[in-house]
Amino acid sequence: MNLFEKIFNYQVITRLDEAGSLALTSQERGWLKTLLEHPASSDAFTTGTLEKLKLMLEAETSTDIKEVIIEKARSREKQVYHPLLRTLRRIMIRSGGIRISYRIKHGGVKTDQSGFPYKLEYSMIKREWYLIWYNTRHHTLMSSKLLNIVSIEEVALPDAHARMLKVKLADLLDSRQEQAVIEIVQTYNQELSRILYAFSCFEKTVNYEEDSNTYRLRVTFLADESEFLLSKVRFLGMRVRIVEGDKLIRRMKESASKALARYGVVE
Repeated sequence: MNLFEKIFNYQVITRLDEAGSLALTSQERGWLKTLLEHPASSDAFTTGTLEKLKLMLEAETSTDIKEVIIEKARSREKQVYHPLLRTLRRIMIRSGGIRISYRIKHGGVKTDQSGFPYKLEYSMIKREWYLIWYNTRHHTLMSSKLLNIVSIEEVALPDAHARMLKVKLADLLDSRQEQAVIEIVQTYNQELSRILYAFSCFEKTVNYEEDSNTYRLRVTFLADESEFLLSKVRFLGMRVRIVEGDKLIRRMKESASKALARYGVVE
């Protein structure tokens, strides 16, 4: 591809983006047709949207993966797409409130809890969808598995009340946020992309100090995510070290001391 073709393609993509359009290749259309054959597609799309997509892709050749992919024995599959996702997204777009009933950890059901949905999160580790929401009765931030939600219904909120709840949520999240600075040991600078990927689920900024040829990551996280962040630091081992964040440094020292004591090494 020559330079003029690259410029032309960039112009085409820019125009399509401005018009809110998306260009799909035949391979992508074939792959989409294959995905629509999965049982979860009926939950991901409304009946009308699903039928329309199938009609548009009728002439496409679906990607037959059964003959080229052999799947080994595995644990029971969890549904990646939950039926409540579409409902909750629409409620959040409309800035509506919710009345929710959900199962609690040690048995029983919490019923008719009033709240305001904040966001949906998917845990790659547990392979579960979570609803982060603000409990307006107890004024606390809640995290509920979609799998544990028994029922949920939308509650219309005045615009002024919805704005007030959004401000409360923002203040609550700010108060729970913490920061730490993680330095990449210079020897492992060539592994920067791998290290950044390990912290991809956190909000962060990267600074480079030219004099010392050192990269530093300023990571922002919620207080209850500190142990998860520490697990990432331990996974990277000698490649990184925490240089700011007293709580994290103290926890790393504690876990290191316990590990050494297990092998008979005492300070």
